[in-house]
Amino acid sequence: MSLPLTRRVVAEFVGTAALVAVVVGSGIQATELTHDVGVQLLANSLATVFGLGALILLLGPVSGAHFNPAVTLAAWASGRRSADGPSWREVAAYVPAQITGAVAGAVLADAMFGRPLVRWSTHDRFAGHLWLGEVVATAGLILLIFGLARTEHARFTPAAVASYIGAAYWFTSSTSFANPAVTIGRAFTDTFAGIAPSSLGPFVAAQLAGAALGLGLVTLVFGRPAPTPAAPVGIPAEPELAAPAAP
Repeated sequence: MSLPLTRRVVAEFVGTAALVAVVVGSGIQATELTHDVGVQLLANSLATVFGLGALILLLGPVSGAHFNPAVTLAAWASGRRSADGPSWREVAAYVPAQITGAVAGAVLADAMFGRPLVRWSTHDRFAGHLWLGEVVATAGLILLIFGLARTEHARFTPAAVASYIGAAYWFTSSTSFANPAVTIGRAFTDTFAGIAPSSLGPFVAAQLAGAALGLGLVTLVFGRPAPTPAAPVGIPAEPELAAPAAP
């Protein structure tokens, strides 16, 4: 049976908030411990890898552990012709929860380190090569998530997604935000992980373009899926905890 939508939305809020708290908090901690930017990025990426993997493992059986509007929208787009994807009602509930959770996570991280609760970031990331990095990072993330589901390897999602994000921190020019909600949340903190509000629009647009590209790659590589019973996007759930999407 499907879990109540309210519980799934709470899981998305909590998961996204915790993820941003990890990203922002580890960035603050790193800059307080060292002035070496390489070491700062290493600490930030490692904390994100461990935190993200744990959160997907914990909350995947409840909500699918999207924590990302790009993933939610991709799940809807890929499931329109079958019973796999979320309904528009679920998308309309998940996305605001993810965005508000991301903002709450940034505020929480600032509070834990005695920083102003809200201070707009001054970290300018307005450049074409960074937007390309976001397209690549998000396309790879979508290809990985939905590719694992197509090959019946979804049980590896926590480790695989966390590993990919950790790698993308280093191989993409943008350090792999790959998430519109997290991008918005990081605008609320003027710290290592922040992004200036003026840079938000192109970043989010690049991420959505990357999500569309990723779905296209899934179709090219794995073909179109046959209609199947509904299933969460994240890791496989136990039967009593399954959160299948409404048709």
